[in-house]
Amino acid sequence: MLGTAAPGRRWLLVEYPAGWARAALDSPDFPPGAAQELEQAALSVRGRVVLIRRPGRQPKDAPRRWGVVDHGGAQQWGWWRDADDLTEAARVLRAGPAPTSGDAQGEPDQAAYPLLLVCTHGRHDACCAIRGRPVAEALARRWPERTWECSHIGGDRFAANLLVVPDGTVYGGLDPESAVQVVDRHLAGHVDPVHLRGFSAHPPVVQNALAAVLRSHGPGAPDDVTPGRVDQTGPDEWVVEVMGRGASPPRTVVTVTRSTQPPAQLTCRGAADTTAYVYAVRLGQDGR
Repeated sequence: MLGTAAPGRRWLLVEYPAGWARAALDSPDFPPGAAQELEQAALSVRGRVVLIRRPGRQPKDAPRRWGVVDHGGAQQWGWWRDADDLTEAARVLRAGPAPTSGDAQGEPDQAAYPLLLVCTHGRHDACCAIRGRPVAEALARRWPERTWECSHIGGDRFAANLLVVPDGTVYGGLDPESAVQVVDRHLAGHVDPVHLRGFSAHPPVVQNALAAVLRSHGPGAPDDVTPGRVDQTGPDEWVVEVMGRGASPPRTVVTVTRSTQPPAQLTCRGAADTTAYVYAVRLGQDGR
């Protein structure tokens, strides 16, 4: 499961309480011209567009929010009713969020951060709805302002999946009980190694290296480890330098090797068996 967080350093969250099509931006009544513009803007900045909604039934005619959230924590929010409003969202996605005073239109209260996004995108894969909705409901009971259902974020086979923004940590294999425990730990600055899928700001090899250091020396927060130099030493081998703070060593060298699993059905919807990469790690000498 490690190293499977879908890449993304900037997120556009678009509130859309109605049902989501298999391709989320093809959903009924979602402005088609705006959908294409948002997708192009996301591609230009290595970002992701994700639809969000509150757990449970919501009025479809209520004002809807959009928000651009950077991995570094910057964010900008607004309200939308039509394609013109989403054109502004696309502009902010391309340019990056502008600093705000904290009372900008649509911006959640600071107590609502970080945001907890649970994939419940049943039309993309039934597993996400079956396993994701109970998790979203459990988190919403504990953290109602933080919790949102969201559209596809990758890794359907690991449902229920949770994306934490802005730090971009992704957890999988959750049920209602474990999800509350994982979020409790995360909010206390401790990444949960059992359910961790990875960190969306980094490629899979680096995700595995960072997770290995946290698992070996933790508990620790996502920003306690950062990548340094990354060298590919073979077709399926990399050496990653990990810089640490807190309980993690100042410097650890991690060797990451990649192999391919035999074909298997990876999702509830999967019509054919598919292969997937798996990674193994070996920690070298640290800087202590």
